[in-house]
Amino acid sequence: MHMYNPPHPGEILKELYLEPLELTISDVAKGIGVSRKSLSELVNGKFGVSPGMAIRLGKAFSTTPESWLNLQQQYDLYKEEKKRKHVKIKVFVRHQAQSSI
Repeated sequence: MHMYNPPHPGEILKELYLEPLELTISDVAKGIGVSRKSLSELVNGKFGVSPGMAIRLGKAFSTTPESWLNLQQQYDLYKEEKKRKHVKIKVFVRHQAQSSI
């Protein structure tokens, strides 16, 4: 089941962490060891969360890297499915009853 129009991870970062904690992009960028530009581009949805960024965000905000990567994956998958909604795809395997393997 896919989430309907999931938010970009940068939006989550801004709304759940930066704003409530009254942190600036500069504060967080310095604290996690990335450039202000890199973090700004993430917060503004121009770039996604990389594995390295996920580790940094996980440590900084007591979350897991997997949670940040999952947010990014949901966002990316939704966007791709939306773009390719009307693409014709040939189905090679039909759903079959489960077999015991």
